[in-house]
Amino acid sequence: MSSIVTGEAVVLELRPASFAARALGLVLDVVAHAVLLILLVILVANAARDLDEAALRATVLCCVVFSFVIVPVAVETLTRGRSLGKLATGLRIVRDDGGSIRFRHALLRGLVGFLEIYLTFGGLAIGVALFSDKSKRLGDIVAGTYSLRQRIPAEPRILPVAPPYLQTWVAMADIGRIPDATARRAGTFVQQAHRMAPASRASMATALASELAGYIAPPPPPGTLPEDYIGAVLGERRNREFNRLKQAEQRNFAVGERLRKLPFVER
Repeated sequence: MSSIVTGEAVVLELRPASFAARALGLVLDVVAHAVLLILLVILVANAARDLDEAALRATVLCCVVFSFVIVPVAVETLTRGRSLGKLATGLRIVRDDGGSIRFRHALLRGLVGFLEIYLTFGGLAIGVALFSDKSKRLGDIVAGTYSLRQRIPAEPRILPVAPPYLQTWVAMADIGRIPDATARRAGTFVQQAHRMAPASRASMATALASELAGYIAPPPPPGTLPEDYIGAVLGERRNREFNRLKQAEQRNFAVGERLRKLPFVER
């Protein structure tokens, strides 16, 4: 994963495409362009049977340039970095700063791509991409672009809940106003705990539980595990906030109903 800092000092976490994903997308694009070329050559051969050999060669050359250069450049420009192969593999070409590519980026990629993909049968593109940290081919290096993964499987969200032995305690506990930073760190820990090493997980759970304890009264029953304590507090906090918002919505609805029943006074 790569990090990009925007002009507003916001860090963007972006995932460059792997070499295998880029190779698969490239193969699909090459097949699509080759099919287009074959169809154009057949169409030209049937429509221009009276042309001499030189004119026929020039026409075929135009078809090759159109299929392998003009079409890829036009497609990437109009779709801001997408193509048939990239759409199938969930990839997109972006600038090195994470922005959408323009015509000049697509043109450089198309011109250099004709050399490294078709004239060298993909050998130059593969050789350069294997030694690039973002699997860049030569066209990406010249244009200042790389391939970005857009289709990332979403992980199921873990909802913090109170274990059975803490449900009675947390229902009667007085949960004060927990600072947003503390609640955010605790929520992130709940989502990422299963990925952490056991020692780091236990240490962070203990530290977060001690930090939350300053806003919760009374203390939990003896023997409460730090992770269970964090889950019980965050779960009860979420439930109380939901009930508070639901009651506020019901009050607003009741007030609105009373206001609609009031007689209107014409002036």
